[in-house]
Amino acid sequence: MRTVIFDLDGTLADTSGDLLAAANFCFRQMGLGDVLSHPEDAGVALRGGRMMLTAGLNRAGQFNPATVDEFYPVLLEAYRDAIDHHTMLYPGAMEAVEVLKTAGFGVGICTNKPEGLAEQLMRSLGVRDAFASLVGADTLPVRKPDPEPLFEAARRAGGDPARTLLVGDSDTDRTTSANAGVPSVLVTFGPSGDDMAALKPEALLDRFEDLPEVADRLIA
Repeated sequence: MRTVIFDLDGTLADTSGDLLAAANFCFRQMGLGDVLSHPEDAGVALRGGRMMLTAGLNRAGQFNPATVDEFYPVLLEAYRDAIDHHTMLYPGAMEAVEVLKTAGFGVGICTNKPEGLAEQLMRSLGVRDAFASLVGADTLPVRKPDPEPLFEAARRAGGDPARTLLVGDSDTDRTTSANAGVPSVLVTFGPSGDDMAALKPEALLDRFEDLPEVADRLIA
């Protein structure tokens, strides 16, 4: 079976608001106030918790790797407690998933968000059952851009890893697909959308309505 595997943050859903709120909770604990802002820092948010802490501390002139290590668990806890206050699925995402499934594709998720948080978020949004698989940053000993999480997401969705593609929004997703030897489709509607063309994916996606046709074309 052919499979379409989705990244989560910045691809299926705009999670930047809740991620930035969790980072700013940490910065307030440090006495720095709200260092990051939305939507200006949405792109930073989608690079992960450690990147947000690093960027904020650099902005405040107080970067220290030990501080990032100390507050990363604090950030994860704050995010877990308020994971869906601002997060929204991108328009057309779930409609495209259903069209793909009707056309015989398997669908799954491969994210560098910790698996438990990804499961929590997808269930909170009410869409977890639409996906046959979910592989997170800590599901396997390796994470994207290693290709194995993508392969595992395809296998768990009942598909052939060689007949899959990854829909994402970052250079990490592009590199993952390249390492796996499968096509990549990068969305242009996320915070980093203007930068996606330079990564030369097999396809750019301006709207989810076009994904089923793109997937059918890219996976023989």
